[in-house]
Amino acid sequence: MAPAGPEWLPPTPAEGSHVRVAPGEPMRLALLARAPGGAGATLTIDADGVPAGATFRTTPGNPATAGLSWRPGSPHAGRSFTVTFTAQPSGSPTPPGTRRVVVEVVRALARTFELSTHSTSTYRYAFVMRRAVARAAPAPKAPVVEELRLLTPERTTNLVLALDGRRTEKGVWIRVRLPGLPNNRTGWVRRRALSDWKVVRTHLVVDRRAFRLTLFRSGRPIFTARVGVGRPEYPTPSGEFYVRNMLYGFGDPFYGPIAYGTSARSTVLTDWPGGGFIGIHGTNQPGILPGRVSHGCIRMRNGDILRLSRLLPVGTPLTIR
Repeated sequence: MAPAGPEWLPPTPAEGSHVRVAPGEPMRLALLARAPGGAGATLTIDADGVPAGATFRTTPGNPATAGLSWRPGSPHAGRSFTVTFTAQPSGSPTPPGTRRVVVEVVRALARTFELSTHSTSTYRYAFVMRRAVARAAPAPKAPVVEELRLLTPERTTNLVLALDGRRTEKGVWIRVRLPGLPNNRTGWVRRRALSDWKVVRTHLVVDRRAFRLTLFRSGRPIFTARVGVGRPEYPTPSGEFYVRNMLYGFGDPFYGPIAYGTSARSTVLTDWPGGGFIGIHGTNQPGILPGRVSHGCIRMRNGDILRLSRLLPVGTPLTIR
């Protein structure tokens, strides 16, 4: 069997991704690649596909990192460029890995645009690439709503669910759903602070009254399970949220084999865990389910959350009713 090639890590675009940009708008692609066995890697770019004026910076390591920055001009309108990146393991027989991305320069882009919608079961999220602030309006001097950090409290790469966007004379702004209190907030962040878009077609719904969790894909239910929710004194909050990360390898069997972190926060427990964020996790006490049994988290039987983990990607919107 041939040795496995390098592993591409977020926020690297998916193979064959199409990135659209208008003349005068900045574009940035970020890539990470990890070689097996800890050998390290080097990222390179095929010079034949790089648009004139683009800048490529790379740092070898494990993982290796790279970034492609470009601001197309009017002569580029209507053209597309296929950019090929290669991850080459250092001092290892492991074969290199490639990642191709198509950059399309459109002639004009709408002033406002939709990014996530239940009507077509299309949802976009992005990783936070640089520390930024979310503002109450798409303007540089609008009041600050929240600071966006690079990492979550669990030390995973932070991400936000993108709702819609607006192009202004001062640049492109994206309205994102924000984690933290008060729940159900949104804010506007500059596009350049975020990675390229990741797309999911899943939607997770938790019914607190029926103690039931249902996962939809393209509008159709594909998984359902009975769950536990917060006790009356520690209620699971209702509203619109999203799945921020997936965690595993717990030493404490209380959390089960896998846990998902969400953007929802407890309104009464702000120091648990990681600031009171609501999780979806297994349990070593399946006999207490279903019911109002937790401090706000959504508990599942271990077998159920293992099955869910094969179906539920991060970035999925979460509705708690």
